[in-house]
Amino acid sequence: MEKDPSTNVLGGTLQPCSTDPMTGFFRNGACDTCAADQGSHTVCAEMTAEFLAFSKYVGNDLSTPRPEFSFPGLKPGDHWCLCAGRFLQAAEEGCAPKVRLAATHQRALDIVTLDVLRAHASDAEV
Repeated sequence: MEKDPSTNVLGGTLQPCSTDPMTGFFRNGACDTCAADQGSHTVCAEMTAEFLAFSKYVGNDLSTPRPEFSFPGLKPGDHWCLCAGRFLQAAEEGCAPKVRLAATHQRALDIVTLDVLRAHASDAEV
């Protein structure tokens, strides 16, 4: 599996998203991607109770631990590499979490505009 260059949406080097919990399509802590990542797990976001409830409601329960998949379950404040499409859906519904632009892979721009990502950027990156 060949990975895309690890470049963020700002054109710089992709920064880590989270190693606690360990995230990313490759479970390496970064939101990097490859052709096999059909969900485009490229948006580094800080979980909120509102987003976690929304995600569960639309069929992706991110808050319940799944030990069989080494998944601890997410809680508000955790950072996680979200599917770009799910992030866009949450943005359209008014419940998108904050985004770390430096840790969001450039391939997210295939699905979400930079303006939408910037509108949800964490305070430190605005």
